[in-house]
Amino acid sequence: MKGRDLGAAVLVAASGVTMLAGCGDGGGARSAATSPAVTGTPSSTRPRHHATAGVTKEEGMRIEITIEDQRFQATLDDSAACLDLLAQLPQTVRMRDHGGVEKTGPLGSALSLEGQPPGADPSIGDVGYYAPGGNFVLYYGDQSYYPGIVILGRLDGDAAERIAQLHGNVTAHVDTVR
Repeated sequence: MKGRDLGAAVLVAASGVTMLAGCGDGGGARSAATSPAVTGTPSSTRPRHHATAGVTKEEGMRIEITIEDQRFQATLDDSAACLDLLAQLPQTVRMRDHGGVEKTGPLGSALSLEGQPPGADPSIGDVGYYAPGGNFVLYYGDQSYYPGIVILGRLDGDAAERIAQLHGNVTAHVDTVR
């Protein structure tokens, strides 16, 4: 019986290691995104936050953003905020350019902040939500950590570069990928 108990314990331990190994995003430099934000003074070195970094493009929730004659796609994280966003789609968002780093526009309703840290440090190409203003955000430049930022997901391919070329205010139609 002791040999069986030892074999069962090894099997349980190996299963736990396998489960933990599957929690990462395999993204190397983006692996810091899985760390929760730390408390204290905001800084540009503060860890990023993605609600579920283990979601792959094949598994993730997809949206399409149309601005003028251009279409951009993004994969959303698996979070309460993203589910709230999907429930509001399709939606037209009038977006303003802010500081040459982001386009922001108000959503029809607030998104859930359940499971989110107090702020985030978005990367170029992130899709976000600025909770204090209720704004949908497309990051095409470098924005440092700021309280109230929620990372919703990631733009595909060269979308951030293409959005950077759209100067001034824009109107974006946001919908699910069909």
